[in-house]
Amino acid sequence: MTNAIEMHGVEKSFGITKVIQGVTLSVAKGERHALIGPNGAGKSTTFNLISGYMKPTSGTILLNGQDIVGLPPFQINRRGLSRSFQVTNVFAKMTVWENLRCAVLWATGHRYAFWKNVDALPEVRERTAQILQDISLVSRRDVPAGLLTYAEQRALEIGITIAGGADVVLLDEPTAGMSHAETERAVEQIRRLTEGRTLLIVEHDMSVVFGLADRISVLVYGEVIATGTPAEIRGNKKVKEAYLGEEAA
Repeated sequence: MTNAIEMHGVEKSFGITKVIQGVTLSVAKGERHALIGPNGAGKSTTFNLISGYMKPTSGTILLNGQDIVGLPPFQINRRGLSRSFQVTNVFAKMTVWENLRCAVLWATGHRYAFWKNVDALPEVRERTAQILQDISLVSRRDVPAGLLTYAEQRALEIGITIAGGADVVLLDEPTAGMSHAETERAVEQIRRLTEGRTLLIVEHDMSVVFGLADRISVLVYGEVIATGTPAEIRGNKKVKEAYLGEEAA
């Protein structure tokens, strides 16, 4: 079966500095896969390479079996991949509803036309309402996104990420900065929203990683040093020495 994401010998250099060094990685369809590693390991750069925000210096990247190297982000998105970012990226002055509706409009094939009344598009209303319910922000429907709490903004961003119906979702540190209770709610939400989809997640909270991921890859200094199930990674001596330490206990 074709993997959702494949990277073969991918390298990325900035001048003489090599950030990604021959990364080979595969994410199976329907799998929840975590990419972990210390700060500066190259995790966000890997996300940028997969989603088209950066072009690799060398190597191959496949999405559902198709080469996507060199494609701009919007074309990769149209092929079924969507991502979130470390920094919350929502339209602060627009309401929660309007943020979600923008994402749904594009996904349902509607483009800008000044004579169209978007409120008269039932499929857009229904899809937007469903996502609003899925991310538990129904009561915040008409609140400007900039006035949401941090955790609510992250939930909204996940809603925007999945609004297009992408079958491959990349989430970059979705629980960063959250309290323990907020993290638990976010994990449950991510588990529910990515059901039946492929998830690749970058996350520093090891309780999230070991509780959510089917498989884990460990990136250190731009190289994948291990890939395996949570139990295999937890018991991997090389991973403990390079990254996990006491967190593996």
